[in-house]
Amino acid sequence: MARRVMKLTGAAVLAACAALYAAAPASAETIRVFVDQARVVKLARPADTIIVGNPQIADAAVQDASTVVLTGKGFGVTNLVILDRDGAAIVDEQVVVSRASANAVNVYRRSSLEALSCSPYCEAQLRSGE
Repeated sequence: MARRVMKLTGAAVLAACAALYAAAPASAETIRVFVDQARVVKLARPADTIIVGNPQIADAAVQDASTVVLTGKGFGVTNLVILDRDGAAIVDEQVVVSRASANAVNVYRRSSLEALSCSPYCEAQLRSGE
């Protein structure tokens, strides 16, 4: 009889885990974006609210109810949260913004930063908004 109780308990735990997994928001994968480049994020259902943790690192623009365009603005890590009309999370993921090329060099002079693109000669990179 103890074995039967264990089997029922195990089945109940599996059912509860399956229910939690089905109710969970989109996978917790990292979204990778390059500085000054955009990435399209398709949503499983229409979005109502979009939140970017640090808008100096990434920006999100609504294309339509189920398409968001994510643009890398500065190097770093932030997060993206997209909620539906009921407040349930559609996306809750980390966003990593990095440089687009291995041929890029950053030169720091005290508090100023100059980004150079070196292919084949080093030239200052143009940044959006400058």
